[in-house]
Amino acid sequence: MNRTALWIRTGVILAITLVGVYLVFGPRRMPTSADFTWEGIKANLAENINLGLDLKGGSHLVMRVKLDDYLKTMTENNAQAALSAINDHTDPKIPVASNATVAENGNYNFSITLGDGADPDVAVEAVKKKVDLQTWNETRSGSTITWTLGAAAQNTLKVDAVNQAKKIIESRINTYGVKEPTIQNQGSPTSGQILLQMPGVDDPERVKALIGAESNLALMKIVSAANPAPVTTYPTIEAAKASLGGTVPANRKILPYAERDEPTAAAGQTPDQKAPTKYVVVEYPAVVDGSELRNAEAVSRTGAQGDYQITFQFKPSGAQKFGDWTGKNINNYMAVVLNDEVKSAAFIKSQIFDSGEISGKFTKESAEDLALTLKSGALPAKIVYQEERTVGPSLGADSIRSGVEASLGGLALVIVFMLFYYRGSGVNAVVALVLNMLLTVAALVLIRSTLTLPGIAGLILGIGMAVDSNVLIFERIREELKAGFDIPTSIDLGFDRAFVTIIDTHITTIISSIILYMAGGAGPIRGFAVTLILGLLINLFTAVFVSKTIFNWEMNLRPKMNRLSI
Repeated sequence: MNRTALWIRTGVILAITLVGVYLVFGPRRMPTSADFTWEGIKANLAENINLGLDLKGGSHLVMRVKLDDYLKTMTENNAQAALSAINDHTDPKIPVASNATVAENGNYNFSITLGDGADPDVAVEAVKKKVDLQTWNETRSGSTITWTLGAAAQNTLKVDAVNQAKKIIESRINTYGVKEPTIQNQGSPTSGQILLQMPGVDDPERVKALIGAESNLALMKIVSAANPAPVTTYPTIEAAKASLGGTVPANRKILPYAERDEPTAAAGQTPDQKAPTKYVVVEYPAVVDGSELRNAEAVSRTGAQGDYQITFQFKPSGAQKFGDWTGKNINNYMAVVLNDEVKSAAFIKSQIFDSGEISGKFTKESAEDLALTLKSGALPAKIVYQEERTVGPSLGADSIRSGVEASLGGLALVIVFMLFYYRGSGVNAVVALVLNMLLTVAALVLIRSTLTLPGIAGLILGIGMAVDSNVLIFERIREELKAGFDIPTSIDLGFDRAFVTIIDTHITTIISSIILYMAGGAGPIRGFAVTLILGLLINLFTAVFVSKTIFNWEMNLRPKMNRLSI
């Protein structure tokens, strides 16, 4: 091989090596003199490599979404919405004799019995216009219409609820700042179980509170005796019921409210401190709910620690509904309801389209957490924790030390064997091995993969596979030399004939590793598969391209070489 081609190959190797060194040991910013000290290099290495829970320490949680509660709430909400749709139909008016809801033990249905003279077809059409019941089975028996959620639909909704919960939990965890969390299903898709691993978390209780925090936001009309008089409040639930004639109709709710001096039509006023909890009556269903939110932020009005509010903006669809409603309800009061509690009562002075505010004496942390839960959306149902483990940083440090010692020990033994058995050519193999380890770790950094203890095992196994490749090549070269070929020809034939075997063994191992990755489940097992796959792919470069380049340089520098140290 001529020197120009050799210099090109060498340039490629050096460029890839320098990139690998920078990915593993370089800073993720403009370098300073401190980055070239031993402490700086160690700090960069720790920052660049994402360590798993077993190496870094952190929290391991197994939680379960209460799917039965989710289906129960869905059934009750649909039953209420269907009843309201029928009651609101005016042309013609549809009389209702009774209604019933069953939502427990896997049996989810609701029924509405129409009054005398009512047309069931008209009632069903009225419901279909306002309520999505495509997954519900409709049956009729005389004047009674029943909607039932079948087993297949239940399972589909359960899977959807778990996936929605995973997305919301992931959004909250990522915003909180947990680095490389593992969030995945555990058990059957309909079990509702979710595995969460959070490496390096130093405040797991706050994260748990953030994960399970409810964020059911709703904007609802307050029913007041007169407008624009102050909000009509009641000292007890019984007093609120009495104002409704003793029973709470389907289109009303009674909610607790910590009374404040709210802005009036005449002037805006700053809310006073919380007074004792009273109760207000609101219209149901909500005008707009949290699913229509586009964004939510914690803001400080005065800069004081305990004076934060949460502002929120709606998606276009929610903004339109909100704008239409506020335009028709000027001089009325609107309740900002969070988790079935009225947080503030806003007086509507003009039409509002796209934003709102939750006022109160929030601290910076509580306001940020609430804004985050609102922004990420409400969990479909409450979650319960079934398993919780904490891995201490010291245990993780012991695992790292053991893994590094095992890797270096294995590498040292391989180096000694290769130098002893293949003498001068063993140096070639050592260079390829060290470069293989460096580039494998660099690849982990590049794809932002998490290094686990099984991942270190995959790295060690990759060393063994890399050695095997060098042994195959060297033994083929020996055979060609024994067959009488000269050194250059023996080297070329050795690489060419060993390459087929190397490809065969690597492909079969990579395929099995891919299957392990797909079916392995837990993160650590996937970590093993990832490092092994990367090591094998990189070995095709180091054991073949790099090793042959070294041999070619040796022949180019010693053209009359008559003996190969192998």
